[in-house]
Amino acid sequence: MKISKEEILHIANLADLEIEEKDIDQYALNLQDILNFANIVNDVPVENLDITIGTNEKKNVFRKDEIQKFEDNQALMENAPEKSQNMFKVPKLMENAPEKSQNMFKVPKVL
Repeated sequence: MKISKEEILHIANLADLEIEEKDIDQYALNLQDILNFANIVNDVPVENLDITIGTNEKKNVFRKDEIQKFEDNQALMENAPEKSQNMFKVPKLMENAPEKSQNMFKVPKVL
């Protein structure tokens, strides 16, 4: 099945992409290659294969969770590009965020 110009424009619209008229044919070829490869993968016989989760038998290895005392808060604050009231000042992430959020986070006290 060949990808039509209308389908490329529809997909571009869904993805909020601006595609120039001269590039539509190349996008269609690229998408057709992807779909052809997907068909090859879909046609691979897998009926008699065992279920595989990974390529090796290794499991996640976690370090022991130990509380460590950190005493040099001042050195930590020296790394802050901006600070206010002993807190890192970070850019606001949301346009309509209330000012009470102060767009900062506090350095936790040492145990």
